Parts: sequence; C-alpha cells; structure tokens
Amino acid sequence: MNKRTTSAGLAALLLVAACTDAVGPARHAPDAPRFATQAPGTTGIVLDQMNGTLRESGTMLIKGFNPTNPHNGDAIVVTFSWLGSTNTIDSVTDVLTTTPYTPVGNKYTLVSYVTAGGISMATYVATNVQNFPDAYSDPAGTYTLAVRANFSAPVSGGILMSAWSGVNTVAAQALGASSKASGSGATPTVADPGPVAVGAGALAYAMTLSNGLVDHTPPSGYTILAEQSDASQGLIGEAIYTVPASTGSLDPQWTWYFNSPSTWLATALVLNPPLHLAFTVQPSTTMPLLTIRPAVQVTVLDALGNPATSFSGQVTVAIGLNGGLLAPGTLSGTKTVTVVNGVATFADLSIDQLGNGYTLVASATTTSGTASAPFNIGPL
Repeated sequence: MNKRTTSAGLAALLLVAACTDAVGPARHAPDAPRFATQAPGTTGIVLDQMNGTLRESGTMLIKGFNPTNPHNGDAIVVTFSWLGSTNTIDSVTDVLTTTPYTPVGNKYTLVSYVTAGGISMATYVATNVQNFPDAYSDPAGTYTLAVRANFSAPVSGGILMSAWSGVNTVAAQALGASSKASGSGATPTVADPGPVAVGAGALAYAMTLSNGLVDHTPPSGYTILAEQSDASQGLIGEAIYTVPASTGSLDPQWTWYFNSPSTWLATALVLNPPLHLAFTVQPSTTMPLLTIRPAVQVTVLDALGNPATSFSGQVTVAIGLNGGLLAPGTLSGTKTVTVVNGVATFADLSIDQLGNGYTLVASATTTSGTASAPFNIGPL
C-alpha cells in the first residue's frame, strides 16, 4: 500500500511521535501495540512481547518489557538506533528495574551493525533467556526485565526490542542467515538488506531506518512489528517479520519516498525453531523377534531440512502405536544411540508380537520429535 503523506500531515505525525514513546504498529493499523503471549502447549515461533522508544540520549539506552515480561526460554531481538557513524556500544546486558538495577545475565550477540549517512543501527540477539520473573509467575509486572546498551560516549537514539517464543534454545542452532545494506537517494528509493535463506517455521525479522522524515511502503507478505519516529532526532524506522511455512529465500524491500538527500539502513536476520527429527530409513515389516532390516535411521534436521551434522546428542526410539494382535508388542534392542554426523542408526531393534500398524516415535533433547510410518510385525 502506498503510504505517502502530505508534508503538513507528515510533520504533524512526527511532532506527535516526538512527544511520546514512538513505538507501535503501522499507522494504517488502528490497534495498539500487540502483546501476543504464547499459551502453554503452543508450538511454533510466535511474538511474545515487544516494546521500544526513541528520544533517548546518554551513555546508556535502556527499555523495559513493561507492562508484561516475556517468558523464560524466549529469544530476544533488540535493535539500537542512534545518530553516529561508529558502533560505540561497549556491552549489551539485561537487568531487572529494581533500585539499583539487578543484573540478569543473559548473553546478547551482535548479529548486524550497519552505518551510513551519520546514522547507525545494531541488532543483538539473546536466546533461551532466563533468570527473571516471567509473565506466568509475575503477571502484575512487579519486576520488569529491561535490556540496555552501554556506550563509550553519549548518543541520541532509541531501542526496539521483541521477545519470541518457540525459537531454538541453543544459540549456535538458533541463529540463521543475516544480511544488511545501506544506501541513499533524493527521490523514491528502495531499501533492501539483501536476501536471506529461511527454513520452514523459522522467524524472518527485518528492520529499516532512515534520516529522511518521509513516508514509506513496507514489503508485502510481512507483519509490521512496530514503527518508530522522532522529529527531534530526525530518525524514522520500521520492523517487520514473518514465519514462512516452507523453505525458501526472502528479500524484504521497502520504498522510502525521499524528496531530498537522505540515507537508509536495512538489516534482516533469521531465527530458527528447534531442530527436528525425521525417520530417513523407516521400520519395515519383519517377523516377531527378528531384527528389523534395513536398520532404522533417524536424522536430525535443521529448519532448511539439512542434516544437523554438529548435533552431538542422543536419539531415543520407542513404540508409538502398538499394533499387537494378541498382546502388546515389546520393543527390544538398543533404543538410545548417539548421533553421528546428524544420523542415529538403530541396528538391532525387534518387536516380539504379531501385529499391524505399529509405529515408532523418536525423541531427543532440544529437538522436536517425530513418528515413523506404520509397519507390521508378521508375514505380511
């Protein structure tokens, strides 16, 4: 949708934004910022909490997840924007907003830093955040989790942060592809961070920032997380996201309607869901008490469907649906094996009772489990 506005209308909009914590959904969406808390048992990556502000200054930029904390186990994405051409962030930490602040201790990793035209944008990610009262145990928000950046010199800028449930809790597995770019223009200009490979069920997050106080058109096919603007700083930005159902490549592109020399920044990143298991050699029909041949294999896969060759854990199999005709079948053999190059091989499994429609289920820590195709124990 074309989001151009008149100069007078835009000036009024930015003036209002400059007098408030300028964060919220797109201006064409009339609702308030969304706080989509994930209910127990919900699967997939979903937005839990978000917050942000511009109009901040000093050697520390900080914002809390008020009024409601995220959940333990979430991933937090936080983007700091400021006037300046150097990443002068000394550290990014989280605290509880007690007096004085209480350190929480989650690790924030720099994923992307981009600068041009006297503005900067740095995005950090923490996975499996812990050690704070989450929304279930502290629904009143008595102790607010806040994220802060400590700078080596005073800056003027702001923060946009969001917490996501359902992201892989292992940092090395959670962080997927990322891209960044910058550019400038004096006429309508495309802001494009570049394409990123995204697996099924992964989170694709992207943000743009500009020092041109003009409107823009967001990429289609994305949900707008928040917009921020501040006339006094001369900054305006927008964050978007999507969780695609299939593997592919995404390339978010905004159009900024520049009418004088201006600069844009853009970044995109991917956060992966937990690794998942797949039976890559299915159990086959076998006589009772005989070893199932060929050997059953379960592969640990990433969001792109590739074997997770660095996975160093174990996989366990058990009977899922028990198809025993006269009595329930019992699975024998080595039922827990160590994964080698992403593959767990079960070389000596057998079931003792005749039956139809047996299945096996596989499980492993930090992964989602799976079930095999049905198979029989007997002559057919």
